[in-house]
Amino acid sequence: MQRRPTDLNIAGAVDLSSLRAPAPAPAGAPGPPAAAPGAHVLDVTEATFEQEVLQRSMQVPVLVDFWADWCGPCKQLSPVLERLAAADGGAWVLAKVDVDANQALAGQLQIQSIPTVLLALGGRLIQGFTGALPERDVRSFLDQVLAAAQQAGLPGPGGEAGDLPQGPPADPELLAAEEAIANDDLDAAQAAYDALLARKPGDPVAIGGRAWVDLIRRTEGLDPQEVLGRATADPSDVDAQLSAADLEVLADRVEQAVARLVGLVRVTAGDDRERVRTHLLGLFSVLDPEDPRVVAGRRQLANALF
Repeated sequence: MQRRPTDLNIAGAVDLSSLRAPAPAPAGAPGPPAAAPGAHVLDVTEATFEQEVLQRSMQVPVLVDFWADWCGPCKQLSPVLERLAAADGGAWVLAKVDVDANQALAGQLQIQSIPTVLLALGGRLIQGFTGALPERDVRSFLDQVLAAAQQAGLPGPGGEAGDLPQGPPADPELLAAEEAIANDDLDAAQAAYDALLARKPGDPVAIGGRAWVDLIRRTEGLDPQEVLGRATADPSDVDAQLSAADLEVLADRVEQAVARLVGLVRVTAGDDRERVRTHLLGLFSVLDPEDPRVVAGRRQLANALF
């Protein structure tokens, strides 16, 4: 699962030479359509891309999610993006592009793998990230997007320039960690997250990033069918159950992972029970603490322990 660092520099914009740049609207002409409340997720085609993405991005940031129905990581990332788009209430818009149905557009934008997310800001496309990032990292990316939109003077959904919320500046260690992950250098990413935690103990983004690195390390080289088969065949195999839960979290099957490990907490004791409890808490750290599945999972774990 590949991740790329946030890049909000105009110098990093993708090549749009084959697409028509958005022209200024004539005096008195209606501007780009604003997303209606509760309708901040759009299905976009090659025919509607200019209006729904480039023109709309003159008003609010537009995240473009390139996906396909057969893509497992896409099914992991898309619900996260849709949930955050609804939560932010129109501060940005999510545009979804099915690459199978829009192959020419995907080719023009040089989409090499999916999921890929690009950012449209002020009528231009800027590199976002590839791969299914954890929700916490997507949230951090969006905070930077909203800050960039404010700096660019975008009016926002029906508002005046400067109305968009400004996110906090990114920590240098966090940027270093994201760059390391983009280069598949988990050692450097771990060192960067550890450095941030040394400077800011308890930092939730660093804790989540460190937990994500640990999760990727644990699941590298695992055969999901083999692991899930072992876990099903022997419910008392703690190693198999922990690995199965890791794979379920990566597949966005959080409820299944929680049920698996909470059930294991109920039937284990001593060191095994503590190991399962600690592992589940580590998986919670990978996810957004306000995710309803995490809230429910913590409650289930407390009930199992006490």
